[in-house]
Amino acid sequence: MLAREGIIGIRRAKRRNMERLALACGGVAVNSFDDLNEQCLGFAGLVYEYVLGENKYTFVEECKNPQSVTILIKGPNKYTITQIKDAVRDGLRAIKNCLDDGCLIPGAGAYELAASQELFKFKDTVKGKSRLGIQAFAEAILVIPKTIAINSGFDAQDTIVKLQEEVRSSSTPVGLDMNTGEPLNPIQAGIYDNYIVKKQIINSCTVIASNLLLVDEIMRAGLSSLKG
Repeated sequence: MLAREGIIGIRRAKRRNMERLALACGGVAVNSFDDLNEQCLGFAGLVYEYVLGENKYTFVEECKNPQSVTILIKGPNKYTITQIKDAVRDGLRAIKNCLDDGCLIPGAGAYELAASQELFKFKDTVKGKSRLGIQAFAEAILVIPKTIAINSGFDAQDTIVKLQEEVRSSSTPVGLDMNTGEPLNPIQAGIYDNYIVKKQIINSCTVIASNLLLVDEIMRAGLSSLKG
């Protein structure tokens, strides 16, 4: 009856899919024909059914200002599909973080190299044993560009020395080219990191290191008191 009047009926639609359809088309879900009126209707320019493998999918396309969308991922096996799904999800999260922060940070290890350089400069203005802590932090933060170099098949120490020399002589951000092992400008290469992610990494690492040092001191104090 519905098909004769040009109306598509979808059987056994899940509740969450019904909610997504309403968001995508702009319609309102109703429980009876008595509640149906023109204000409840949404719009979709194209609706069709497509068979993929053993499954049937209903595509609703050309919606006006959709508030819900779906990405269909295909692959030769479950492992590949999982990898693609994770990559898409990570990419969407990165875009969301960028929109929330309103800014980006140069990637390819550029932030860590610049931060380490500034920390070494700051160390020269500090007196006492605090200099050692600043130096340790400046050296520890270089683990990111070192890891990038190792994963790219280059010697970590030689690469870091080369990058640090470039940072000192350049006024632009300096990162690592994973293909050549040479310095590059990550902004020109379009390589960026999320600000909130980088901020959280620095905060978490600092807190964890401080807690470990605190536990170490407590253990030492306990052993000393036992010996006494």
